[in-house]
Order: sequence, then C-alpha cells, then structure tokens
Amino acid sequence: MGSGGIRRRLALGAAVLAASGALAFTATGAAQAASADGCAGREVRTLPFSTGVIQIYKQGDYVCAVTVARHPGAAQTMSVSVQARGNRPVVDRGRYRYHAGPVTVQAGHRCVWVRGTVGTSSRSSGWILC
Repeated sequence: MGSGGIRRRLALGAAVLAASGALAFTATGAAQAASADGCAGREVRTLPFSTGVIQIYKQGDYVCAVTVARHPGAAQTMSVSVQARGNRPVVDRGRYRYHAGPVTVQAGHRCVWVRGTVGTSSRSSGWILC
C-alpha cells in the first residue's frame, strides 16, 4: 500500500475518532441537561420554602445540593451553599432561570449546613447528616 493510502486511512480514522468523541460529549451533555438537579447519588433531604426547594444528595463521602425555583423562567437571584463542619462553604450565587448549583463538598462523616435562596426567600438546614 502506498503512502497515499496510509494517509487516507489515518485521516478516516481521525475523523471517526473525532465524530465518536463529539457524539459522546453531546450524549453526556444531554443527559446532564435532562437531569434537573445535576447531583450524583441518592436524594437524602428536600427542604421546601416559599419560592423554591433545596434538594440534597449524598454519594459516599460527598454531599451535593441544588436550589430549584418553584416558578422557573424569568432570571432571578438564586444561591445554594454547602458547608462541611470545620470548612468554608462552597457557594453558587447568581441570576438564574431554573436552579442554582449543583455544589458538592467532601464531607466524610461530618455534619453539613445547607442554605438556599430564590428571590427574597431562603431556607437554611442547620447542621444535618451527622
């Protein structure tokens, strides 16, 4: 086989590899977009409040939280924070349409404090999951 054939096969292989990588990336993004929360693990708590709800998940030593608006659509100020006892909180704050977060911390066997806001209403958990 000549060098032209080898180049064509290498180019074809590179094109197939790039297309499969793009497809895998798109499929992963679609799966994450379809998930309203974006947290891995099992849901361990739900903290409702007047304008939203905080969903808390745990997987192994990690705790993840997301604040979801009750009336999504219009951009509004939202935040979510998770703090493992003895550490600083991890915060996601901004103007969002649907949810703030997810934020994840490695808590191990320590208690965590979760806070969430949507607009002017908020909810705080106190120390939980001890």
